[in-house]
Amino acid sequence: MTFQDLNIIPPILDAIREMGYNNPSPIQEKAIPVILSNKDLIGCAQTGTGKTAAFAIPSIQKIAAVKSSNGAPRVLVLTPTRELAIQIEENFKLYGKYLKTRQTLIFGGVSANMQISSLRKGTDIVIATPGRLLDLARQQEIKLSSVEILVLDEADTMLDMGFVNDIKKILSFLPAKRQTLFFSATMPPPIRKFATSILRENVEINVNPVSSTAALIEQSVYHVEKPEKPKFLVSLLRQENPKQTLVFTRTKHGADRVAKMLNKQGFHAMAIHGNKSQGARQKALSEFKNGKIQILVATDIAARGIDIDELPHVINYELPEVSETYVHRIGRTGRAGKTGIAVSLCSSEERKNLDGIQKLTGNVIKVAKLKSRKESVA
Repeated sequence: MTFQDLNIIPPILDAIREMGYNNPSPIQEKAIPVILSNKDLIGCAQTGTGKTAAFAIPSIQKIAAVKSSNGAPRVLVLTPTRELAIQIEENFKLYGKYLKTRQTLIFGGVSANMQISSLRKGTDIVIATPGRLLDLARQQEIKLSSVEILVLDEADTMLDMGFVNDIKKILSFLPAKRQTLFFSATMPPPIRKFATSILRENVEINVNPVSSTAALIEQSVYHVEKPEKPKFLVSLLRQENPKQTLVFTRTKHGADRVAKMLNKQGFHAMAIHGNKSQGARQKALSEFKNGKIQILVATDIAARGIDIDELPHVINYELPEVSETYVHRIGRTGRAGKTGIAVSLCSSEERKNLDGIQKLTGNVIKVAKLKSRKESVA
């Protein structure tokens, strides 16, 4: 099947071709016709399978069919992090370049002045994090009464992060008659319950099981006690010598410590987490994407906007306590049909986390050993 078979209009088809895409991914193939038919949707698919295009393409096409003159947003995309919001806006710009759709980014951590200025000039699509959007709605700086399509992207993460009350308040500003789309890599029962409470006769699409991890990702685990992890990580990186590696830690301070340690050992590493300024986070992401730095050490939330088609390595320096988070983490590699490697360092304290991950994914992760462990941290 091609994008043309999905009845995509020529201006969007031209933009898609320029991006080098000809055939839709499974989630795009199934979701786009549903969205174009004006039905609500729950879309569950692995990270890296094209969920953003699955809602961006039909959303742009729908608002292009009927022009609006009041300048109020017609599409609202809610997402948990600034990085992911930026990434989604880039996609909307690319797919809508020949239709001249107007996008506005709204997120906290920076001055709201430029965001308010953009809204006052008129916009078609708003991509926002819930907290800042709610602030602007309460200040009447944004009118949401004309929203036709509401998208909750990474819905499970938003609710896990405690955004559920903000989202419920935002819903009170939206018209009751609208199209609502839920997208996520995982859909635990509490999230599904919330989704169905605000959807109308929705269609549910599951592309691969909720708990699945990409088949193209080679997964392994090393059993390493916590005090040994720093020197083990150095040995592992020197042995594998990957072009780029994304390392996950559980805490912000842990990310800083690991990045500092790796730099002392001669690697070029940077940390990214919620305590960093927006400018610092964007600089780290940009330099990682363009290859200026070899290793990015990140917390889970900060890493949600990292989308690199050929990222070869992900390392779980610490295993996540929430099993679904593992699916999101390793989904940073093995994207867009590429292969990837996901390595986890598991201490005896984390064995229960490993058991939970294996139960969720239905996959026994192979135990690996280093070929040599001569290197040590000075």
